[in-house]
Amino acid sequence: MTRLDNRAYYDGFADWYERERHLPYHRMLDDLEVEIVERYASGRDALEVGCGTGLILDRVARFARSARGIDLSGGMLARAAARGLHVAQASATELPIADASVDVAYSFKVLAHVPDVGGALREMARVVRPGGVVIAEFYNARSLRRLVKAVKPPTAVSDNTHDEHVFTRYDDARAIRGHLPRELEWIATRGIRVITPVAAVLRVPLVGAAVRWLEHRLADAPIARDHAGFTVAICRKR
Repeated sequence: MTRLDNRAYYDGFADWYERERHLPYHRMLDDLEVEIVERYASGRDALEVGCGTGLILDRVARFARSARGIDLSGGMLARAAARGLHVAQASATELPIADASVDVAYSFKVLAHVPDVGGALREMARVVRPGGVVIAEFYNARSLRRLVKAVKPPTAVSDNTHDEHVFTRYDDARAIRGHLPRELEWIATRGIRVITPVAAVLRVPLVGAAVRWLEHRLADAPIARDHAGFTVAICRKR
């Protein structure tokens, strides 16, 4: 299968990106991600690595002292800029940010598509102040979501592309630890999409509400979180 470079893939995805973000499944993911950022970035300086169209960054800007974002895709950034957000075009492996200039650097649904994930994490650690936090989300290799992805057909992300046109990596906890630079200490974990088998479940009356309730309560629970579709590693800079 022909793979696109990340910039071309996400520029093509930009027009479709927000089409389903209002649906219960995506709202749940966004809520769980914003919740963990708020826990560490409230009243502090935050940077989003791979901010896309700014849906998460816009919410973070409401509680952070300052909120900036970078993204590789100009198409995505045009929509973030239209929201009035402070954004710039750049690669996750070459952040245009000064050393030790933010308190929290976070990234969701992005690092799994960066071949040089170690380089991206080193850059996130570089820009965070000592004692600050890096929040890094990975696609969990040991999850129900991984099994579903392995058997389902590709999902369209534009008129001409689907989700298998982009590089994607799945990591277990051991692999994640291997990616982390020496200056980052993994201090906490959040699991996102612990029990949701398919997105459509969240749209079923009563059942969807129960699943959402459970997802929020299992997100930080040992064992349960370790099998979530997405593993969020919260790391402190030594």
